[in-house]
Amino acid sequence: MSTTQSERLRGLLEPLVAARDLDLEEIEVTPAGKRRVLRIVVDSDDGVQLDECAELSREASQVLDDTDAMGGAPYTLEVTSPGADRPLTEPRHYRRAVGRLVKAQLHEGGELVARIIAVDDEGLDLEVPGVKGRKPTARRVAFSEIAKARVEIEFNRKQDKGRDDSAEQNDESQEEA
Repeated sequence: MSTTQSERLRGLLEPLVAARDLDLEEIEVTPAGKRRVLRIVVDSDDGVQLDECAELSREASQVLDDTDAMGGAPYTLEVTSPGADRPLTEPRHYRRAVGRLVKAQLHEGGELVARIIAVDDEGLDLEVPGVKGRKPTARRVAFSEIAKARVEIEFNRKQDKGRDDSAEQNDESQEEA
């Protein structure tokens, strides 16, 4: 996708996304046979519901149909939230991952797997799991030290003792959707 097309699409779509209190994370146009796929990735601190994606898709489709931003060739529009394996690149991504286990490649070399405890403007407070029965240790990492990072998917994580019932109910309602 050309820079000018990307900028034009962002200019058209960002106000629609912002009006829903969402962040426009990514716009991607990829070829798919004789068609193209326009993928709009949105997120928020509270997550993104399926209904929000559907409503945003209808609005975006109308705006795109009213302009020639996608040209004359046919395309498929997808509005989605980021996948669990998306890279953490912005401070807001780390804030949304507080309590989660992350794997980070450091600029100085080496890899770090730790749980995010807190995030501020400068970096992360992490809890590094203990090895062979040892207690976890605290570590501070500045954003500038991180080359790349992703959330590690945990299938058998024990629930936090301090977790409230509303968070648990929210998880259950999202599983039903």
